[in-house]
Amino acid sequence: MAVEGPMRCVKFLLYVILLAFCACAVGLIAVGVAAQIFLNQAVSQGATAGSLLPLVIIAVGAFLFLVAFVGCCGTCKENNCLVITFAILLSLIVVVEVAAGIAGYVFKNEIMSEFNKSFENNMKEYRKNNKTAIFVDKLQEKFSCCGAANYSDWANIMPKNQVPDSCCLNVTLGCGTDFKVEDIHNEGCTETIGHWLRNSLQVVAEAALGIAAVEVLGVVFACLLVKSIRSGYEVM
Repeated sequence: MAVEGPMRCVKFLLYVILLAFCACAVGLIAVGVAAQIFLNQAVSQGATAGSLLPLVIIAVGAFLFLVAFVGCCGTCKENNCLVITFAILLSLIVVVEVAAGIAGYVFKNEIMSEFNKSFENNMKEYRKNNKTAIFVDKLQEKFSCCGAANYSDWANIMPKNQVPDSCCLNVTLGCGTDFKVEDIHNEGCTETIGHWLRNSLQVVAEAALGIAAVEVLGVVFACLLVKSIRSGYEVM
């Protein structure tokens, strides 16, 4: 019974880690859904590796929540089979998250390229599709940008000496007509939003790797608990 005290501590820490996993799982699902909604609107459709990353994040989040539930049941009942299952499944999640984190770095330039093409296409549809116009206006207002490379990109799309009102520093009805350069945003959206996309993907990738590190600790604690259960120690 010499290890009774330490095993109680391990069991308590495992509970804490499982609670953190549940929170991380909800966070991953929320981030994945938000990223998927944005990419569906801003990036051309297609089953590219970059565009599939949000779906991977959502799947990992949902699976992590299920695994955490299994871990809670196994830890609470000190069920050897459930704890082993938890450790194995958690190890698989670690592998997937590390792969997703690496993919976030590798494919961030690809996603930016997809966004550039998509934004230029949306600009061409600006006066033809009201839904597209609303989306482009929201992007230009939110990111304080105008056009793809700069405001001059609107020259072949809008009437002469006119840009969308969303290009203005102070957005008002008709402010984009006969505009002055000093009254509109001069930064292009592909560079501004592309920079934001790269940074966001990097944060997601780093978060995935960070969560994976905590999950490795969870696997270690689960293995220690399994060893204790097999040895017949009372850890309650």
